Amino acid sequence: MMNKIWGFFIISGSIYCILTGRIDVLNKEILESSNETFKLIVKIFPVLALWLGIMNIASSSGLLNRMSEKLSPVLTKLFPDIPYGHESLGLIASNIVVNMMGLGNAATPFGLKAMKSLQKLNKKKETATRSMITFLAINTSGVTIIPTTVISMRLMHKSINPTIIVLPCIMATIISLISALIIDRVFYKRNTNA
Repeated sequence: MMNKIWGFFIISGSIYCILTGRIDVLNKEILESSNETFKLIVKIFPVLALWLGIMNIASSSGLLNRMSEKLSPVLTKLFPDIPYGHESLGLIASNIVVNMMGLGNAATPFGLKAMKSLQKLNKKKETATRSMITFLAINTSGVTIIPTTVISMRLMHKSINPTIIVLPCIMATIISLISALIIDRVFYKRNTNA
């Protein structure tokens, strides 16, 4: 859906520039935006590669598993439909831990595997389960302790104190997580009572 929306914006903007005789503006924006994108990738890639490498080491050393085990008691309460010790709890925990480190791209494979694992427990394959919806709400709220991508962007743009946003990010993600869980529970109770 988002591809269609962005495609519409690009095509309609291009057509507008052509119809109003502002092709020079269109060409200038295409060249400048591709140049800025390249600069962004070159500057942000080393930082992301460093953190992805650290997460890979954490995964290989078993640290990620230990952190996931620490989250398991909380997750069993949040996901009562998932049997204790099921692989999906470990995948959900891994996804949350990696997201906490601000590495959403590295968390995506864990999230996809968790959803696939949750689908195996699903009796109605065409409908999302309570656990799937709760996991999606948690994942979307984006629990972050170290916002590595934002810090990288601030470093790239020569911020005086790029890490000053850590505390506000932690507070914002805690509020978004609590809100997501409350909304999830309210809708669940409303649907089960209906």
